Amino acid sequence: MDSIIVFTAQYLYLFVLAVATIFFLVQPRKIQKNMVVCGIAVAPLAYVISRIAAFFYYDPRPFVVWHFVPLIAHVADNGFPSDHVLLTGAVAAIVWFYNKKLSGALWFLVILIGTARVLAGVHHVADIAGSIAIVLLATAVYEIAVRRKKPA
Repeated sequence: MDSIIVFTAQYLYLFVLAVATIFFLVQPRKIQKNMVVCGIAVAPLAYVISRIAAFFYYDPRPFVVWHFVPLIAHVADNGFPSDHVLLTGAVAAIVWFYNKKLSGALWFLVILIGTARVLAGVHHVADIAGSIAIVLLATAVYEIAVRRKKPA
């Protein structure tokens, strides 16, 4: 069971990125351009919000707090928010605008990755939930500022 947790926590994000890349590549040029614009807006915004949140909220990793060896070797730094969940969540959110079913499947994988990172002992549930909230906030800002912008 540990090997499944380790694989999911460390490497499943690559599958999410690969699926999203393939989805992107098979889209018509116009949708690809829209996806790039969305990605340029959502991903950096989510990252900036995450850095600001990490500045104000420090959450020691579980293996530091409870003094155990995690399943994945990791630096004992701030666990908030989870970068793996932030990245894959941003990808799933970007895909949402173009294919809700695929995005739903990607979000399922995001939850699996987050769960595995908690089970591996490198994140608390709050780190995972915080990453998801940050991605949803960045996506909402994009939706309000760009997608719903009405011509004057």
